[in-house]
Amino acid sequence: MRERVKNVENLGTSGKVRLWVYDEAGFGRISKPKQCWCPRGVRPVVKCQHVRQYRQCYGACEPLTGKDFFLIFEKCDGDSFEIYLEMLSDLYPDDYHVMLCDGAGWHVSQDLSIPENVELFFIPSGTPEMNPMEQVWREIRTQGFHNQFFSTLDLALDRLCDTIQNLTPVTIKSIIGRDWLLNCFC
Repeated sequence: MRERVKNVENLGTSGKVRLWVYDEAGFGRISKPKQCWCPRGVRPVVKCQHVRQYRQCYGACEPLTGKDFFLIFEKCDGDSFEIYLEMLSDLYPDDYHVMLCDGAGWHVSQDLSIPENVELFFIPSGTPEMNPMEQVWREIRTQGFHNQFFSTLDLALDRLCDTIQNLTPVTIKSIIGRDWLLNCFC
């Protein structure tokens, strides 16, 4: 893999190589009660609902800088993934983007149109623990969604956006800046 990335000078990009870890996750109105603190002898009461309204959050984070790029879509599919890749490419047009992601069907589709300055690297099948974005999703759920009740999907999505905006580069780097990842790609 290092050899493929080292050949970036031949691609005509004038910027830098950016390593991203990428994944998708669903967020919405299904609540999942979690442990919480309360005074001794008091039983906590948490509203719970199983309304199946949700959206898919596509997200990528840089382990070296802590930068992030998130977009919300209605579903996970090839068209949405193409739009996401195109918008990331447009955001940093002079840079070459190396994206570590899983092998979901819409990531490996033969019909997928990938921008010239983006290259996908796939983690082995059945190993979500190798994708650091899983821990970013866990942090977002912990900060913004545990023991929460949303009366509308818009309120849940507002909370998602607020929680993402509160993630600092330092927090992101502490979650995804794993030695094996940095040593492998950097």
